[in-house]
Amino acid sequence: MTVSLHALPFDQTAPGFYFQNFEDYRVLAGKAVNAYGDHVDEFEIQFIDGEQIDAALAIAFSLNQNSVGRFLEAVAEWDEDQKIGFIISFLAYKPAKK
Repeated sequence: MTVSLHALPFDQTAPGFYFQNFEDYRVLAGKAVNAYGDHVDEFEIQFIDGEQIDAALAIAFSLNQNSVGRFLEAVAEWDEDQKIGFIISFLAYKPAKK
């Protein structure tokens, strides 16, 4: 199953967009402009839909515009055991909240 992600621009006058692969993200991010026609280049990446393990993987990747390519690659190429291992590693090294 594929994942569905949303890129929400930090510029509130610019519309966001949905994507399912890195190529679409690159193309759509390259075309993103705000209400004044200025290029937008900062986005919050949101996990919208997909398998539960991929949602957990997004959290472990600290999904953002710098990690979205690696995340989508992992979703497509890693098996369940690799995903679980990465998630557990994230949880094991995450600093505890005080």
